[in-house]
Amino acid sequence: MPATTRRSGTNAKSGNGRAPHDRKTGSFPDDAAEEPVAPESIAGGEPASIPALGQILAAAAATLGQGTAVTRESLRFGRELVKIGLGRSAIAPDKGDRRFTDPAWESNPAFHRLEQSYLAASESLGRLIEGLDGRVSDRTAETARFAGGLLAAAASPTNFFWTNPGAIKKAFDTGGASVVRGTRHLVHDLRHNGGFPEMVDRSGFEVGRNLAVSPGAVVERDEIAEVIQYSTRADTVFQRPVLVVPPPIGRFYFLDLAPGRSFVEYATGQGQQVFMLSWRNPTPEQGHWNLDTYAARVSSAITTVQEVTGAPDVNLMVFCAGGIISTVALSHMAATGDDRVHSVSYAVTLLDFGERAPIAAYNSSGLISFARRRSLRKGIITSQQMGSAFTLMRPNDLLFNYVVNNYLLGEKPPAFDILAWNADGTNLPGALHAQFLDIFRHNLLVQAGAVQVLGTPVDLSTIKVPMFVTGAVTDHLTPWRGCYRTTQLLGGESTFVLSYSGHIASLVNPPGNPKAHYWVGGPPVPDPEEWLRGAERRSGSWWERWVEWVEPYSGSKKPAPARLGSSSRPPLEPAPGLYVRDKVPGSAT
Repeated sequence: MPATTRRSGTNAKSGNGRAPHDRKTGSFPDDAAEEPVAPESIAGGEPASIPALGQILAAAAATLGQGTAVTRESLRFGRELVKIGLGRSAIAPDKGDRRFTDPAWESNPAFHRLEQSYLAASESLGRLIEGLDGRVSDRTAETARFAGGLLAAAASPTNFFWTNPGAIKKAFDTGGASVVRGTRHLVHDLRHNGGFPEMVDRSGFEVGRNLAVSPGAVVERDEIAEVIQYSTRADTVFQRPVLVVPPPIGRFYFLDLAPGRSFVEYATGQGQQVFMLSWRNPTPEQGHWNLDTYAARVSSAITTVQEVTGAPDVNLMVFCAGGIISTVALSHMAATGDDRVHSVSYAVTLLDFGERAPIAAYNSSGLISFARRRSLRKGIITSQQMGSAFTLMRPNDLLFNYVVNNYLLGEKPPAFDILAWNADGTNLPGALHAQFLDIFRHNLLVQAGAVQVLGTPVDLSTIKVPMFVTGAVTDHLTPWRGCYRTTQLLGGESTFVLSYSGHIASLVNPPGNPKAHYWVGGPPVPDPEEWLRGAERRSGSWWERWVEWVEPYSGSKKPAPARLGSSSRPPLEPAPGLYVRDKVPGSAT
């Protein structure tokens, strides 16, 4: 529900409708307003469809079926409307709610009462939905939150021209030009963007020019992925290299966004030999690629890194759905006695889908079966199909914010590198998507033997390598408590670090940001809240803590290589390679 506060300081709510909590209960009131506007990447393993109409109607019926609660809330809402009409209401937007920043919402009595009435109605709806907890299934409760949040966001008076004072003033100041521009933007998006507003002006960004510019070379390529070796930025390097496995949804260059904002740049500057898997963007012809395909490719990339560096083993660093793929590969390696991975670092990766989260709204057998059949029939599920579903999970930030900016104000969307990366989406093979859906629906990875990959059963407890695990406090895709569970599922010694901010903003997190901070604590115990109570907050980026952690697992130092590649793996193409730009060898496109 929309965040509201009362000037008396009571009844404050966070953006998801739940009461904020303090350090003792594991919450982060200072981070609540830091959730970035930039859309997050799809973590993999989630369906790309909104909840079905039947689910939403069932959730609505459960919400309105609370007879006593509905009566009580109606009376409470009526009393609040009387106070609003008399000018005595204390209800006000939360300080992080950017929709009502125009001074007219406070200075104009009509707009002020409209604002307060909307906030009071949203607050009442939020309380009714919260009353479902413990009375209905988690899935129904999350569907109600999803539908209620979307309804409340759509009903905001800021979304309509005649009830948005900023839009009215803009039209007057520009002589109606803003209305003309907004109409053009709307027509363009209806024709070319699936009816969703564009989130970014990408005209100023280009991969290889001002995005993904860290120097390096492709040292191996097959039909599935390229392996990129990056040039070192230090005179000496650690002997054991790092292989980075990004998610197969979205381009890898959120890890090499721009100078000063690049994890690759930072890690190579710390003496790490960094290699990157760059997945090919699949077409329907590659729709049969599955977990076996991707796990085997991780294994062959390890071999490539060994051949280039001469190292007997590697440190893995895995992100989002790349962590799922790498984990099943590690389980297979454990089953076959393959010890080529010395340590593994997980960033915002869910292996246990049992944690309550907004994503549970998508978890129904009918919806998942439909999404599964569709992706298998089409061969792929497109980035636009996935992105539209997840846009609706944060409608104020990722939808209506741009409706107001692009259509009502007639402005261009912002030019921002994270948003440009997010708009540069990729497809997912139908076979892999179907397996992800099964894992999500039935939480298969936590059940030893429930999944087979490369001919061996997946058993997370058999993975004994040391691990570094991160989560992010305001991550709505991979909630940090779910990420924390990885420390209890795998068999190796673990370290957990909790970053500030959300899913992608926690990853694009270079040192030097004065707002950046993270929590470190002792060895992870079963209860994440207990770990948090004993954790220490530190200023800076978790990148710095990772460098400290991985150094003992990186071997001794040696002179930096004079050139990229090796005699058996000569450079094929300068970084960032072909696949990140949807090119293939011999193609002019």
